[in-house]
Amino acid sequence: MLYIEVLLLAIGLSMDSLAVSVKNNCTAGNIIKIASVLGIFQAGMTVIGYTMGLGFEKYICAFDHWIAFTLLLYLGGKMIYDSAKEEEEDGKFDPLCNRTLCGLGIATSIDALAVGISLAILKSPLLLQASTIGVVTFAISAFGVYFGNRFGKRIDLKLDLIGGLILIGIGTKILIEHVFFS
Repeated sequence: MLYIEVLLLAIGLSMDSLAVSVKNNCTAGNIIKIASVLGIFQAGMTVIGYTMGLGFEKYICAFDHWIAFTLLLYLGGKMIYDSAKEEEEDGKFDPLCNRTLCGLGIATSIDALAVGISLAILKSPLLLQASTIGVVTFAISAFGVYFGNRFGKRIDLKLDLIGGLILIGIGTKILIEHVFFS
């Protein structure tokens, strides 16, 4: 996988974290805390998924590209579907509560677990990808908290739609490369 693809993958995965960050009503001083937790969970779930994928590798190497494509298509489609749903705002949401923040970290990084499995199947370098995913998620989440504090109430962004399209594009590229160019 080329580094630009890793970067696009990281951006696609971080859209859930960005959406959560933009919706938080907290001060700019809490940017580091929120962004760190979300970045750590994204990177950590990628590593966990990668480790799980290594166990399946020898059994599925003949159709691994189809699995990677299917996982990314599903995750991208789910993100696009979720972007179309109306969300109810709950006034009792405290994004700085450690329990809530860890819950958000897990919820926004489940897709990174599945992507980690795909990366193991594709024999991609784990350290480069997990660290890129974590750093990009941190940066995008930090921007999201700042942006949400400044403009979040005035603008309704469909960030999951963008992330979903990116994941579907990467999955399609993987499938095309393996079917037509291997």
